[in-house]
Amino acid sequence: MITLIIGKKGTGKTKKLISLANEAVEASNGNVVVIEKGSKLTYDVTHKARLIDTDQYAISGYDAFFGFLSGLCAGNYDVTDVLVDSTLKIGGQDFAAFSEFVEKINVLAAKSETKFTFLVSADAKDLPESLDAISVKL
Repeated sequence: MITLIIGKKGTGKTKKLISLANEAVEASNGNVVVIEKGSKLTYDVTHKARLIDTDQYAISGYDAFFGFLSGLCAGNYDVTDVLVDSTLKIGGQDFAAFSEFVEKINVLAAKSETKFTFLVSADAKDLPESLDAISVKL
């Protein structure tokens, strides 16, 4: 399952992600992973979640990001939730490429039985209509 939390900067997306991550840790029988660009969530997300800074792994672009997420699921079969902050900063501002990325992640989510949540700093009307069904607008 994939959820996109969409809103412009300053709409409370990151606070929502922190809340979702901490709730997921309490409910999960496996591992919860929080991915960010930079290390700004260190003190907000519970230490029980695995916090990953994409800058440490030089992840840039949606192909590299998909490969990273696939490897994460392949290397650890009990990842139940993956929450991603600053998705467009990691993958880029190309909404067509982002839409293709989401389609591939949807397949990965089904095969690995992992819930993915992506924060997207954009106006919902700028994103492809194909993403409307999985979007939560803030």
